[in-house]
Amino acid sequence: MKAYKAYIFDLDGTLLDSMGVWDQIDIDFLAKRGIAVTPDYMEAISSMAYHEIAAYTIKRFALTDSIEGLKREWNDMAAYAYGHTVRMKPYAKEYLLTLRESGAKLAVATSLFPELCGPVLQNNGIDKVFHAICNTVETGCGKSRPDVFLLAAEKIGVPAGDCLVFEDILAAIKSAKNAGMDVCAVYDKMSENDWEEIKAAADYAIVDFRDAPGPKE
Repeated sequence: MKAYKAYIFDLDGTLLDSMGVWDQIDIDFLAKRGIAVTPDYMEAISSMAYHEIAAYTIKRFALTDSIEGLKREWNDMAAYAYGHTVRMKPYAKEYLLTLRESGAKLAVATSLFPELCGPVLQNNGIDKVFHAICNTVETGCGKSRPDVFLLAAEKIGVPAGDCLVFEDILAAIKSAKNAGMDVCAVYDKMSENDWEEIKAAADYAIVDFRDAPGPKE
């Protein structure tokens, strides 16, 4: 196996077992108003931006909430979840600590809102592990483009070709590959339907961090 100088990690669905959090927020938010979530609602909002989801939800259910008020409530619910209940995937923390002890550089490249990153990293005791934390907010584009991965490599001072990226989403895996980085795919139930294609696109694929490529293998 190639020796890597740096390891770059996505958060949601990769290091964190968190991909169901937003679905639960939708369920709990509407339940407070006596409304049950239906499959067609979840499907309708799946490709919408945050502001669009808020507007659609208000219109669909004839809510009296303002868009900004609704978003604040969602954000408060998410902040509590990420600060208190979201946990890491099995053996992920142990793996990070092993990498850090090896002298490798570690970075986060995430689409998770910046205000949620700090609480969830602190909640899981890994806020001091990373040399850099990068967010798609900084790059102004999502992970369909490789900008956030390249920013992470730049911040830790390691060439793209010496980085191994950990991701669970097919589009992000393809972007990291286009940036000249190797990729280890991490299984997550939310992207289960793409798993075969994900495995084909990545250099490595794991279901459990016990099987993740080690720094000295």
